[in-house]
Amino acid sequence: MLITHLQQINKKIISHTPIGSVGIIWSEINKHPLIIHILLSRQGRSAVEHAAELFPGSRKLSCAEVDTVADSIRAYLEGENINFSLDVLDLSTYTQFQKSVLRAQYEIPRGSVSTYGLIATHAGVSGGARAVGSVMARNPFPIIIPCHRTILSNLHLGGFQSGTDIKRALLQREGIIFDEQGRVICKRLHYAPV
Repeated sequence: MLITHLQQINKKIISHTPIGSVGIIWSEINKHPLIIHILLSRQGRSAVEHAAELFPGSRKLSCAEVDTVADSIRAYLEGENINFSLDVLDLSTYTQFQKSVLRAQYEIPRGSVSTYGLIATHAGVSGGARAVGSVMARNPFPIIIPCHRTILSNLHLGGFQSGTDIKRALLQREGIIFDEQGRVICKRLHYAPV
């Protein structure tokens, strides 16, 4: 990820959430604080360790806007229905295709899922499921852009940056249920033709 346009990288750590610590990496861009990355804990590595590895010179610092996002992420992880805004994210370094995929993913509502293929078609790239998967694998804004809501066309979970146990837990928190084989049970996939 290119971050040369940023002056100073800052981090805010949200401790003790149901999925472990969460890191918010942000910078002031054009006099506005914008998030450049959200880091989730994963088995064997906390968000604190991940932030130190990816952003070693970052300062532990916050501001009112970042605190509000942190409070919203904590509330979401504790089960509240939170609507996040894309306005808090720095999307300036992403290609048009990446932005269209991230926006399509963002539009999937709580309690719904879609597939990589359906998102590709919605983003105007029929047959682009792998390309969508690549964007989702590197989604810099999990939770705000809910990549956990994308599953495989066979209704199995597929991958997730923090592991499939976290992906499943996030979906279950939103009311998604699974069959005995681990497939999502849903009436309709988001972006599926009606």
